[in-house]
Amino acid sequence: MSVRVPVLSLAMIFLAASVLDMTSCGYHVAGQANLVPKAVHTIAVPPFGNATIRYRLSDLLPEAISRELISRTKYQIVTDPSQADAVLNGTVIYYAVFPTLIDQATGRTSGLQVNVRMDISLVERATGKVIFSRPNYETHQRYELSITSNTQYFDESGAAVARLSKDVSRDLVTSILDNF
Repeated sequence: MSVRVPVLSLAMIFLAASVLDMTSCGYHVAGQANLVPKAVHTIAVPPFGNATIRYRLSDLLPEAISRELISRTKYQIVTDPSQADAVLNGTVIYYAVFPTLIDQATGRTSGLQVNVRMDISLVERATGKVIFSRPNYETHQRYELSITSNTQYFDESGAAVARLSKDVSRDLVTSILDNF
């Protein structure tokens, strides 16, 4: 003798289990959660280390990240790491530029791609607990060179590095806040 269970009740049980599972898994919409500990109110962003020959990016990144933290969070940015609740350390470990476009008339490169890899960590100063760590945080930026003639062109790598630092800071702050 077999027992027949109504199909509707099995579907209801499955639906209830699915809803319960989704609400308990820690799911959240990106940008809605801040996973930095509540005890952190101040963050220091000291100068970044640089293991490359490109000096300007390591100078611009801490400034851009500080501006992004100020504009998007409630954290106070301090200059002295010993006075901060958390310290964001970084090192630019790889910087490479590759041609992506070549002007057929002049034979010069007219488009470049910049690839950057960094070691980033946010550490709670009092406990030494690592809040966020990305040892191989990689990003890419494309930019074009303005060529006005065969003998004259404007190198826009400085502007591209400034754009790159802003893009990196936006992505990095989002990653830290959401701990992705």
